[in-house]
Amino acid sequence: MRLLISLLLTAAAHAALAPAQTEAVRGLLRDHKLSEAVAAANSLVAARPAEPEAYLLLGSVCIAKGDADAAVAAYEKATELAPKNGDYQRQLGDAYGLAVQTAGMFSKMSLGKKCLAAYEKAVELDPTNLTARSSLASMYQMAPGMMGGGIDKAYAQAAEIKKLDANRGRVAYTILFIGEKKYAEAFAETEEVLKATPDYYAALFQFGRVAALSGERIDRGMDALKRCLTLSPPQGSPGHDAAQWRLGNLWEKKGDKKAARTAYEAALAINPNFQQAIDALKKFD
Repeated sequence: MRLLISLLLTAAAHAALAPAQTEAVRGLLRDHKLSEAVAAANSLVAARPAEPEAYLLLGSVCIAKGDADAAVAAYEKATELAPKNGDYQRQLGDAYGLAVQTAGMFSKMSLGKKCLAAYEKAVELDPTNLTARSSLASMYQMAPGMMGGGIDKAYAQAAEIKKLDANRGRVAYTILFIGEKKYAEAFAETEEVLKATPDYYAALFQFGRVAALSGERIDRGMDALKRCLTLSPPQGSPGHDAAQWRLGNLWEKKGDKKAARTAYEAALAINPNFQQAIDALKKFD
């Protein structure tokens, strides 16, 4: 009997999560019930200690909560259990990237290298993972050469993305152009996408972003961001919280502080941990 119980417990620990279990946690995240989501995810990890998806869910909850260290630990465990899963590696890279934002100077270098390595591993494992390639392109652009970065490497990734998906490739080029403050080129890339696909979320968002950063074509940028708010953000794209924040940036450029405040507050209603919106609201205190 003891042997049977042991075998059943072992089987349960290695069983894949049921869709209802994962959906329950994701539902709590959508409802911004972060404490409940953390408890539910930790319960799944306790019940399924050998199931990488349980740690992946926990990592997602920690990301939403803004707990970078806990997210890194969860994703590291997920990739340890599933070392050949490219998307797990991508999400580990995202966690390292979040941790970099609050790390000290020496830790930033170490975490940055780990972030880059995770994205490179994700692309190596799955060359068709366009979200991983996009993240890798951005990381190559930001990272100094001594860390393995380089603008040529970044544009090479954008070119590979464009071979696989023309629209996503144009968005990848847009992001790189923005990083180099080549705003005319960035506008041109998004316009090409929107001509063919007017409701392409990522292009709409990036158009609004370029408008906010350049101070040009503000009204069109606002229209693009407002349209984003009526669409579902695809994987790898900034969410509605980021769209509201950029909309607030544009309202500020138009001199409407009341509307800007409303947009920033809307961003925080979606994501209470959205640091850029928190910082933007401090200006109105």
